[in-house]
Amino acid sequence: MTIEVKICGLDRAAAVDAAVSAGAHYTGFVFYPPSPRNLTPESAALLTERVPSSVTKVGLFVDPTDAKIDSVLALNDLDMIQLHGSESPARVAEVKKHTGLPVMKAIKIASARDIDDASVYYDIADRILFDALAPAEMMGALPGGNALKFDWTLIARLVVPLPWMLAGGLTAENLAEAIRVTGAPVVDVSSGVEDRPGVKSLDKIRAFLAAAKKL
Repeated sequence: MTIEVKICGLDRAAAVDAAVSAGAHYTGFVFYPPSPRNLTPESAALLTERVPSSVTKVGLFVDPTDAKIDSVLALNDLDMIQLHGSESPARVAEVKKHTGLPVMKAIKIASARDIDDASVYYDIADRILFDALAPAEMMGALPGGNALKFDWTLIARLVVPLPWMLAGGLTAENLAEAIRVTGAPVVDVSSGVEDRPGVKSLDKIRAFLAAAKKL
């Protein structure tokens, strides 16, 4: 099967161009001020306008207000909203209705119980993203993009009744194993294609997408 790839946290024009030209199916733009990958609506607009209509543009938010989302959508023609915080199913439904866009809900996993908790979103979200839950003692941990992976065997035989993505600690080197264990149809990478937090490596972007194509 074809493994689709989302390159998230894109930070500059060259990174966007590298992701698109190397075959990314999704591009991700972060709107969360504590993140080193954070963009303003204005800076994001210079990047999202470079993405062709054949590639899905995803905006990542963490427990956003409607006003926050509106400020981004006023300048950016996004195709999907990604909610990466503690949003309830009701809030996911509100964002869908407010924006008229499909919504992807991130589920952070540390144990099987976290996977069970995901089921409450299955009838609400348009897509699920399984990511690693940062341990409480991890200093400076973000809601995502922490270069952490979870135990992939937890979702090895999981039946998800809607499209889903795998994220968390993925690199070009471990991608094949991640797909072998989980059977993920789509993967999402951010820190795994960076030289340092918030700074994408063009070479690593190309290498990750090349590794995906081999699968």
